[in-house]
Amino acid sequence: MSKRLGRGLDALIPSLSVNEDDKVVEVSLSQLRPNPYQPRKSFDDDAIRELAESIKQHGVIQPIIVRTVLKGFEIIAGERRFRASQLCGNPTIPAVVRNFSDQQVMEIALIENLQREDLNAIELAFAYQALMDKFDLTQEELSMKVGKSRSHIANFLRLLSLPEQIKENVSRGTLSMGHARALVGVKEDSRKKELAEQTMVNEWSVRDLEEAIQKLDQKLPLKTKPSAKKRDPYMEQVEETLRDKFKTTVKIKQQKDKGRIELLYYNKQDLERLLELLQQMA
Repeated sequence: MSKRLGRGLDALIPSLSVNEDDKVVEVSLSQLRPNPYQPRKSFDDDAIRELAESIKQHGVIQPIIVRTVLKGFEIIAGERRFRASQLCGNPTIPAVVRNFSDQQVMEIALIENLQREDLNAIELAFAYQALMDKFDLTQEELSMKVGKSRSHIANFLRLLSLPEQIKENVSRGTLSMGHARALVGVKEDSRKKELAEQTMVNEWSVRDLEEAIQKLDQKLPLKTKPSAKKRDPYMEQVEETLRDKFKTTVKIKQQKDKGRIELLYYNKQDLERLLELLQQMA
């Protein structure tokens, strides 16, 4: 018998909303545990601290969503609120208890992060792979569930074959999704690492990297840029801070006492995410 799929992830979105008919209960933080299927592996500490300050002043406005497990409750949606409440030292948090299967929990965790665009390319690839492995889904079946093309799923899953060092750079934003896709096509891991390093040192675009890969295949010398002047450590620290804040590649171009800050975005949704962050800071 062929496996029948549900109506897709969109069918679960209403389950994340809390309305007037829901019973809200105060749950002890000690009884809560994070969602084991949470695809996001890193949380912005500054954002958690800001949320904690808001909770101190106004309390937790939106209850978290949990399900009952053997020893207490498991967080389905609202881990940031949970972490911020811990930081505040609050003993309890308002919650709504719902019944969800393991598959629904995984899917909801993916929905939450996809809606906020919080996942980097590697986290998204791991999330897709986890759903396929846990529930024996094909790429085609998964594409139907998340509303993406099969080629979109395949492109992300291919990133998981990259060496760990390169995956870490993609996660940090020092290499883009485009760079990662180009590197996947290189056979030897040692060459992948060499090309990734040269991409970051020489600030290659994706096109530059693709040309370098072609030259390697043809055994031609690689294009390099003149050695850069030693950079101001303060500017490097500022770039790192901005990269952590905006979750993307940031370049500061300095000319004497003036300069410009460049934020790299990879698609329209990524641009909208950056614009929203900038507006929040205004």
